[in-house]
Amino acid sequence: MQNKILISLVVLFSYSNFRAQNVDYILLKDINHSYSASGGKIQSTFSNSVTPLMISVPAGIFAYSLFKKDSISRQKFYTIVSSELFAGIITTSLKFAFKRERPFTTYPNEIFKHSDAGSYSFPSGHTSAAFSLATSLSLEFPKWYIIAPSMLWAGTVGYSRMYLGVHYPSDVLVGAIIGAGTSYLCYKANRWIRK
Repeated sequence: MQNKILISLVVLFSYSNFRAQNVDYILLKDINHSYSASGGKIQSTFSNSVTPLMISVPAGIFAYSLFKKDSISRQKFYTIVSSELFAGIITTSLKFAFKRERPFTTYPNEIFKHSDAGSYSFPSGHTSAAFSLATSLSLEFPKWYIIAPSMLWAGTVGYSRMYLGVHYPSDVLVGAIIGAGTSYLCYKANRWIRK
């Protein structure tokens, strides 16, 4: 009896895992096959904007805190940088733990690479970093004119990684969760420390 239950669970898990992979692949294929030269330039611009913004936005906040001698702005800088750092550590650790191949490697005749890609696929480092920065800014500066563009930018970065054929939708989703989650935790930790 126990063997039948165990076999049933293994079959059910395998089937659900196969279905999830299948949906992941189908969605990616639809997005990747909508590629055009002009769309590729736009999406590459969003994808390539992550590192410069991760550096320049916190640097600008830090410079402002020095210029105005504003300790609150300096605390916001620390929160944003620590969030980016933790998101990067978690993302990199998961990449080497799961070692998921890039979609253009797994499906070379069906998913087309339109951008450079680093190591492993899961989770998306670009998306993790973008959501880390966007969520931190939204929490530290809770104004609609900060939140809306930040989140729109982060979402577009995630989409660009699929459009360019270098990440599965599940890579992007988990990257977004890691980025937003680390930002929230760092924000709460900083608030607790300051109190």
